[in-house]
Amino acid sequence: MWKTLFAKSPHYDGIRPFNIYFMRLIYILMVFVLGLDVWGHILTYEGVWEENEAMAWSVWAAFSVLALVGIFRPVHMIPVLLLEIVYKLIWLVLVAYPLWQADRLVGSGLEETTFAFILVILPILAIPWRYVFNRYIYTTKETQPSPG
Repeated sequence: MWKTLFAKSPHYDGIRPFNIYFMRLIYILMVFVLGLDVWGHILTYEGVWEENEAMAWSVWAAFSVLALVGIFRPVHMIPVLLLEIVYKLIWLVLVAYPLWQADRLVGSGLEETTFAFILVILPILAIPWRYVFNRYIYTTKETQPSPG
């Protein structure tokens, strides 16, 4: 069983079942952890939304909806995981790292967000990077899918 878990699968464009299951786990976490928090906040919000706050909650809500699709179509939703990785790493570098370096992160209001964003290691480990590079970076005209 373990051998087949790490062997390239003829299904899913040769991606190992381990990566498929791990990505599905990430999508499930996004739906239930992020989705419950976000949709609970959105559906119970009272008053007029502030522009930037509404935008942020809308983006997180969109992530939870797309993650729901990802549970069933994990390979097709890889760009959602890539976006999650990129925005969290940027935030960690621009916001958390300078605070940590100045010894002002612990005890700040951003400590909890930093902890949540450090969990970006999970999608980094789940992504089938060879597939991503071959599919999105090292593509030629012959290997790109036709539009439509």
